[in-house]
Amino acid sequence: MKERKSENRKKGKHTNKNENKQEYKSQDSTNQFTDDLVLNLEAIKQEIGHNWDVHFREFVIGRTDIRAVIAFVEGLSDKELIDKNIMKSLMVDFTGEYKQKLPYVKGSISKEFIKNQVLSISEVEEVDSIKELASKVLTGSTALLIDGVVDALVLGTIKGKTRAIEEPVSEALVRGPRVGFTEALTDNTSLLRGNGEIENLSLVKFQVGTRSKKDLVVAYIKEIVDPELVQEVETRIKKIDIDNVPESGYVEQLIEDNYLSPFPQVQSTERPDRVIAALMEGRVAILLDGTPFALMVPFTFSMMLQSPEDYYERWIPSTFIRLLRYLAGFLSLFTPALYIAFISFHPGLIPTKLAISIIGTRSGVPFPALIEALFMEISIEILREAGLRLPKPIGPAMGIVGGLIIGEAAVQAGIVSPILVIVVALTAISSFAIPQYSAGITLRILRFVAMLCAATLGLYGVILFFLFMTSHLVKLKSFGVPYVSPAVPYRLREWKDLMVRMPLMMMKRRPKMMHTKDPIRKG
Repeated sequence: MKERKSENRKKGKHTNKNENKQEYKSQDSTNQFTDDLVLNLEAIKQEIGHNWDVHFREFVIGRTDIRAVIAFVEGLSDKELIDKNIMKSLMVDFTGEYKQKLPYVKGSISKEFIKNQVLSISEVEEVDSIKELASKVLTGSTALLIDGVVDALVLGTIKGKTRAIEEPVSEALVRGPRVGFTEALTDNTSLLRGNGEIENLSLVKFQVGTRSKKDLVVAYIKEIVDPELVQEVETRIKKIDIDNVPESGYVEQLIEDNYLSPFPQVQSTERPDRVIAALMEGRVAILLDGTPFALMVPFTFSMMLQSPEDYYERWIPSTFIRLLRYLAGFLSLFTPALYIAFISFHPGLIPTKLAISIIGTRSGVPFPALIEALFMEISIEILREAGLRLPKPIGPAMGIVGGLIIGEAAVQAGIVSPILVIVVALTAISSFAIPQYSAGITLRILRFVAMLCAATLGLYGVILFFLFMTSHLVKLKSFGVPYVSPAVPYRLREWKDLMVRMPLMMMKRRPKMMHTKDPIRKG
């Protein structure tokens, strides 16, 4: 009995597998179009007909007896384009002259004739799969099905709704173009094309997302870029396997080298001029439909503290401002940690008069230096985040007023010392001088780690933190390029655009780390 049951179970498994295979084959067969318009229309309606915004329009082509139907989505498809270039061409302009030219036998019509001589529309694509047609229709294209024709025609009727081109909000400049990317991929690619007549600017299109597909473009200059870099970027993009990619931040996280590192390895920007400058250096840009933020790879540490304005001004003021940014980055990262280390472990290193003044201001403070520093830093971070989320008219005012009130109230209550308020204010102001927002977030996070190290081991802890951070940066790479290049590996010739910005006449070569085809930039 047991043997029979096991045999029956095995037979049942085999029959279920065979039934599943037959169902799968039948599904595959029904997924293909036939030459019967009624069957094709029923299959499409089963796929997307339940959506209220999908419309079907049945009609007869010209003076023939051939039936046809179009399918489009309300709001995504351009109705004016459909009426003038599709319906009018097939119903009104299709006269007896056309009928005499085509092989018209038993109600059939030539698909090539309709596509090449009747339809006055630029984008026409043949599709033989119902699911592929459904995805095209749901993104704004119009489907045309003709009785007696096996394949369906997909017509480009996507309605473009984009905002006006404005100045980037996150990367404001005193001197430079007042142009920023938008959410439309076609607008962004046209902005790149419009930055002068760039020879060999290649724009390669991909699709990302398994359920919600989006267009993605990889941009590079063919005569400059390293082919291995392009191949690596394309390989990583093809490996993206996720349902939806709503913003370029998803792409950034899925293609970076080390996702555990706090430092960004892909640069994001809203500025077309910054992208063009990166392409001219031999880098690769990535643009995603639906977001104004483009990505650039590879990314190095020095790029965090550089701004396009450095190259629009003369080299002396640009060098001074860049050095100020390096100083601001150091103060933003280490000022609270140094305060904790000196107050808690090394008061003897402070000048006598200053030490007496600090001790006098901290005489009534009930907390150690670490607790009062954490209290103030966390308060500032909360105020900063609240200022970003509040409406624009009241956000900046709320941040300034809130900081003043909390600082003054904390000093009056004896919770923190006045010298700490100065330290925290200097730290906050310094963090705003970082051009890259993502880099500023990294420094803000590492600041708390440095504070904990200082509270544990004093200056030794700060030095150990600096050594560990430096060793991590040296090992870190972005698409095969060392993160701290050209400092490591050491290339003195490329220091002309590292901490200083030398005159443009002296920067004749592109960065050697990019392995470009054409290393000469000028002269």
